[in-house]
Amino acid sequence: MTKVTAAITAVAGYVPEYILNNQELEKLVPTTSEWIETRTGIKERRILKGEGLGTSDMCVKAVELLLKKRGISALDIDLIIVGTVTPDYVFPSTSNVLCDKIGATNAWGFDLNAACSGFVYALSTGAQFIETGKHKKVIVVGADKMSAILDYTDRSTCIIFGDGAGAVLLEPNTEGLGVQDSILKSDGSGRQYLHQKAGGSVKPPTHETVDAREHFVYQDGQPVFKRAVVGMADVSAQIMDRNNLKSDDIAWLVPHQANKRIIDATAERMGLSSEKVMLNIQKYGNTTAGTIPLCLWDYEKQMKKGDNIIISTFGAGFTWGSVYLKWAYNTDNE
Repeated sequence: MTKVTAAITAVAGYVPEYILNNQELEKLVPTTSEWIETRTGIKERRILKGEGLGTSDMCVKAVELLLKKRGISALDIDLIIVGTVTPDYVFPSTSNVLCDKIGATNAWGFDLNAACSGFVYALSTGAQFIETGKHKKVIVVGADKMSAILDYTDRSTCIIFGDGAGAVLLEPNTEGLGVQDSILKSDGSGRQYLHQKAGGSVKPPTHETVDAREHFVYQDGQPVFKRAVVGMADVSAQIMDRNNLKSDDIAWLVPHQANKRIIDATAERMGLSSEKVMLNIQKYGNTTAGTIPLCLWDYEKQMKKGDNIIISTFGAGFTWGSVYLKWAYNTDNE
């Protein structure tokens, strides 16, 4: 019996028009453009402006482009999974809202919360619906409106994050292409270093929590940085070893765009030159669940059918993981 794998057959993204550069942040918090760029690699990030606009609105833009590129209708979609920590509402899910906005009336869906690992978790989950034969067309979205939960008086967080959305379409493949393997990890003890203090069931919203600015991202940077360096590097090396891959076999590393120093450390552990590392942190910052699909969107024309690709991520929780896939198509460079 021919093995069915889940292959990415299209990719698309969306970033808001408004650009928040480092020079503007110098006016908001005690920092300099040089300090930000040296420590993170970020020069600018995109911010979603407009009353009443949420994560689903960015998802709509990315998914509509995805459908157009693939030449299919929203009615053809079976399932939509949205990785996000900034849903439009506590409930219903952003996937639910997205299905309605694009007219995907034949699809069901759900949100997946794994912070910056959201897309990788969702990709691995969506692939299994294809592999079992349950579904033929699954859309996986990574999207976050991080500006909605950022304190723009907190230098440790507001310089890092931006808004954006990326999406991929998964379809069955019998050529041996697509998702080959995944390793997913979690350690909930890491929540103390990176989380949102209030707004959940443990600490519901009150005047006191709002006044204390506890509905914004809180991060203790050093422990997060140390664990991210180790976590992303280890899991990337592990998936290479498990699949008998050498550095020469890898065409691309697609790392979560949190910090260029973490990305460099991961590539070094894998024995990869910078030419094989996808990088767009300088223009988008950390879009949380959006970083990896946005990288795939930016680099789509440079990938070739059959390329070995390693995706690697690390996020709050802690969550981290890696996916090994073979790229399934060539893109016309027109």
